[in-house]
Amino acid sequence: MLLALSWLTILPVRVRGEVDTAAARRAIACAPIVGALLGLLAAAVLFGLSYVGMPSLLAGFLVVGLLALATRGMHLDGLADTADGLGCYGPPERALQVMKDGGAGPFAVVTLIVVLGAQAAAFPAVPWEAVVLALTAGRAAFGICCLRGVPAARPEGLGALVAGTQPVWTVAAWWLGLLGVSAYFGVRGPLAIVLAFAVTAFLVQHTRKRFGGITGDVLGAAAELSTLAVLVVLS
Repeated sequence: MLLALSWLTILPVRVRGEVDTAAARRAIACAPIVGALLGLLAAAVLFGLSYVGMPSLLAGFLVVGLLALATRGMHLDGLADTADGLGCYGPPERALQVMKDGGAGPFAVVTLIVVLGAQAAAFPAVPWEAVVLALTAGRAAFGICCLRGVPAARPEGLGALVAGTQPVWTVAAWWLGLLGVSAYFGVRGPLAIVLAFAVTAFLVQHTRKRFGGITGDVLGAAAELSTLAVLVVLS
């Protein structure tokens, strides 16, 4: 849990010992808990901004900015790099190089505008429980990316450390739990979770075909897109 917090938030958490594959496996399994904590933070800030009469869209953008700050912008960087990698021409090596360069091309810019704008509009339009559910599902998406049998696209980096570490039962437990909790929202709740799962599964399948496996950037993209999927359906 400490490793998950140190990876996924700006909290000054120190992790003792070597960060090996076993530690990475446990950290990815704990990631949805971090998502729930971020969801509670976002929901509390949204409530406070609404209480003082701030316009809803402005409040939504401020919360999106807060979440970017709280996560060091890692997921947004991953979303942007994945969009550029999928949008470029050439073999997998070319796509991976584009992702590693760090610049933001047109695919990255448009993707960030659409995803962040949609999240900002949706956050104030849903109840606080939906905010928590969406951000929890976003971090549960890591498990799908890291299922056993899913290779890493590079021999180094975060993707190589976490790829293939999650057993099916761990991923299934989280998503079935989310599916059960989502029934609180009626028929739209389970639909939102199913859509988030499908979006992530499609992303993983497509990146395996395009890049040869997953990278750390793919995890970030999965988090942002699955979060958005839940928000869109529940809003």
